[in-house]
Amino acid sequence: MAAAMVVQVLLVAMRLLLAFQRVDGWDQAHATYYGGSDAQGTNNGACGYANVFSLGYGTMTAALSAPLFNNGKACGACYQIRCAGDSACHSNVITVTATNLCPQGSFGGWCDSPKVHFDLAQPAFNQIANLVAGHVSLEYQKVNCARSGGIRFYVQGHTYFIQVLVYNVAGAGDVTAVSIKGSNTGWISLTNAWGQNWQTGTVLDGQALSFMVTTSDGRTVTSNNVAGSNWQYGQTFEGSQF
Repeated sequence: MAAAMVVQVLLVAMRLLLAFQRVDGWDQAHATYYGGSDAQGTNNGACGYANVFSLGYGTMTAALSAPLFNNGKACGACYQIRCAGDSACHSNVITVTATNLCPQGSFGGWCDSPKVHFDLAQPAFNQIANLVAGHVSLEYQKVNCARSGGIRFYVQGHTYFIQVLVYNVAGAGDVTAVSIKGSNTGWISLTNAWGQNWQTGTVLDGQALSFMVTTSDGRTVTSNNVAGSNWQYGQTFEGSQF
């Protein structure tokens, strides 16, 4: 009798374990939505993308819970998602870009650690499920990003402080290292400030600028002399692409 009970407990435990494992290469998570029907409320997030529309990300974006967001390291990454096991689900499979953090203590507690959660821009959620559901289970997998044009470098700051927002990155999408080189310097490693903002205190005024970007898959692309020596703060420059 006792042995039979042990077997039953083990079978239940195995079922629970399988429920949280990958299914055909897909991982399990949950989704809600935010930002309004036009997704205007998704701007100015924790990745540093002040306007997801002008930066090319549009409405197919997501705020990630902390385990996925990984202190901003996931910014710019792309995820293929599909609704799973809910009557409100549509059959669509969509790709979204990580552009924000869904913080601990958000409404409903769905983004509280250790939960893996996508708070989708409302138009994105509407692609995979009926809005009236509010919350659905989903399956996701990290995929390569498709981008139009080259990597963009938005240069901000002043003579003694340069901050560069790196965006529109194809391939893995999530940047792990950035270096800058003036026409009179060697390569200088930038420090990650927050999101996809990278900075240095090196004075580079009056020098042509080159950039080197490395993504989470270990690939590196170099963009030489993308900014001429007469560049100004507040300008955006386009480089090479993965």
